[in-house]
Amino acid sequence: MKRSFLTALFATTLLLTFSCERQVARARQPLRPPEQQTEVRALAPHSSPTLKAIIDGANNQVGETTGYDPSYQKIDYPNGDVPLETGVCSDVVVRAFRKGGIDLQKEIHEDMKSNFSGYPTKWGLKSPDSNIDHRRVPNLQTFFARKGKSLSTNNDSESYLPGDVVTWDLGLGTDHVGMVTNVWYKPSQRYLVVHNIGAGTRMEDVLFSWKITGHYRYF
Repeated sequence: MKRSFLTALFATTLLLTFSCERQVARARQPLRPPEQQTEVRALAPHSSPTLKAIIDGANNQVGETTGYDPSYQKIDYPNGDVPLETGVCSDVVVRAFRKGGIDLQKEIHEDMKSNFSGYPTKWGLKSPDSNIDHRRVPNLQTFFARKGKSLSTNNDSESYLPGDVVTWDLGLGTDHVGMVTNVWYKPSQRYLVVHNIGAGTRMEDVLFSWKITGHYRYF
């Protein structure tokens, strides 16, 4: 029994490690482009105040979350979190949504309890686990798709608006997720993305850096 538990725990940690991390030499790169290369753009008229809160919640993580820790951890429920200074790519999205009053930990856990068979089974779980389910990119994708929030994954940068959640395949099936900001990047003429790919939360021009596998708009 003990050996089985340790094996499952190791597998869980390993899968979370490779769910959205690609170790890259970013530690000395700036957290975001120089101000003269960017401009903060107003949201569309009549945008929900919640949308602004979520975008601000993502942007404000830059410089606050400075590390990356994919280890499995027991956390509170609801509104549970690992320490703010660390986390994985999915934590960027979860923390941003919480600033808008939406707890994806709770929303995904409740949806999985009612529709467990509708979620990926690659981790070998037999029931939901509120400690980690919302921190897995495929579960975020499934949740947003089930709620009818999926959009086209085309390469038209104008289709990706502030607050949109985007998922990528980094290669070899490695999943990643981030959020489109309201910060316009003048050199590429598109919005920057907030994400954590291994060196803390950053704001970068990475929308088309990898294969896009999902595009979601909650508001």
